[in-house]
Amino acid sequence: MEGFLLSDPQFQKLIQAFSSLPGIGKKSATRIGFHILRMDPSTFQSWLHHIEEAKTKLRFCDDCGGLTEEPICSICLSDRRDNGILCVVEQPEDIFFIENTKEYSGKYHVLNGAISPLDGIGPEQLRIKQLMSRLDTGEIKEVLIATNPTLEGDATASYLSTVIKPMEIKITRIAHGITIGGTLEYSDQYTLGKAIKSRLTL
Repeated sequence: MEGFLLSDPQFQKLIQAFSSLPGIGKKSATRIGFHILRMDPSTFQSWLHHIEEAKTKLRFCDDCGGLTEEPICSICLSDRRDNGILCVVEQPEDIFFIENTKEYSGKYHVLNGAISPLDGIGPEQLRIKQLMSRLDTGEIKEVLIATNPTLEGDATASYLSTVIKPMEIKITRIAHGITIGGTLEYSDQYTLGKAIKSRLTL
C-alpha cells in the first residue's frame, strides 16, 4: 500500500460503507477497512461467503417476526414454551438479548420499531395489527411489554396498554434495572434478567 492516502476515493467508499452500520464510528470503520485490506484472498472470500449465506438463508418468522431460517421459528414451534404469555419487543435482536437472561419462557412478538411521530412512525407502521390478531385467539393471558426505556419505547408501551386493556389481558412491563434512555442491547445479562423478573403490572 505504498503511497496510500486516507483520502483515497476507494478507501473512503469502504469507510462510508462500514460507518453506515450501527455503533460503528469513523475511527472504527477505518480500522475495519485496513483489516479487510490486509486479509489474504481466501480468508476474505470465506468472510464474504458467510455474510452472503446469512443474508440469503435468514428470514423473519411469519408468526413472531424473529430471525429464523424457516417460515416459523423454533421458539414459536416449541411446545416447551408458555403459550399464555407474549413478550412484545421492538426489534428481532431484542429476542436474543432476552433469551440470554434465561428468565423468560413464553413466546414473542416483534413490532419492528417504536411509535415516533417525529420520524413519521405511527401504530400503522408497526406490527400492532398482527399482535392484536394473536391476542384475539384468547390463548394469551399476559402481555409483557419489553420496549426500550426511551421516549419512543414508553409511548409505544402506553399505546399498547390502552388498546389491550379492553381485552382483559394482564399487561406487564419490564421494570427495575434498565437505564432510562438506554436499550436492551447494552444491558448486561443480570440487569435485564432482573428487569424481567420484577416486571410491573400496567
